[in-house]
Amino acid sequence: MLVLILSVVVLLVIGGCVCVYWAARGDAPRWARGVAKATLLGSELARSASRNSRSQQGGGDD
Repeated sequence: MLVLILSVVVLLVIGGCVCVYWAARGDAPRWARGVAKATLLGSELARSASRNSRSQQGGGDD
């Protein structure tokens, strides 16, 4: 069951990356541009969460 869930997540990530590439080319339909925006937003959220967790872990090393 876990393998199935992880496979679906990987497929969604790959699909999001394809939509980002397609939208960057400029000839993507509206739904693909929406998926690309959601993918980029998700990556920004993951990046900021990663930065916040690293800053909290390294804060007590003085």
